[in-house]
Amino acid sequence: MRLALYQPDQAGNVGTIIRLAACLGVPLDLIEPCGFPFSDRALKRAGMDYAEVAAVARHPGWEAFEARREGRLVLFTTGGALRLPEARFEAGDVLLFGSESRGAPDEVHARADLEVRIPQAAGTRSLNLAVAAGIGLAEALRQTGLWP
Repeated sequence: MRLALYQPDQAGNVGTIIRLAACLGVPLDLIEPCGFPFSDRALKRAGMDYAEVAAVARHPGWEAFEARREGRLVLFTTGGALRLPEARFEAGDVLLFGSESRGAPDEVHARADLEVRIPQAAGTRSLNLAVAAGIGLAEALRQTGLWP
């Protein structure tokens, strides 16, 4: 199982997700460009001491990520037809989250094997990216028995 972020906009969210990935032993793919200046130094700053523990792979774009991806692509999106409680995860899944401001483009939606929505209360727009990643990953790990 892997986490993947498509062109994230906010360094703070990336840092939180790096920590999440490190603590739960899940590799993280960052699909660039990011919406903030990004370097190995920035990665260490955003991930604090967890950047050295986390398995982070950087990809210069969508095509580079797709060329190396293995397993099903599970896109978390507010427009997903499949609610999280009904989704069935597999050990090799890649859990993909779009950017905070734009989500994921049509070409990414077209490649997804599943489009999953985290149910929310009526009248709310969306969860914070790091919160959504934590919720989605926790359910996927629970289902597959891959908790560390």
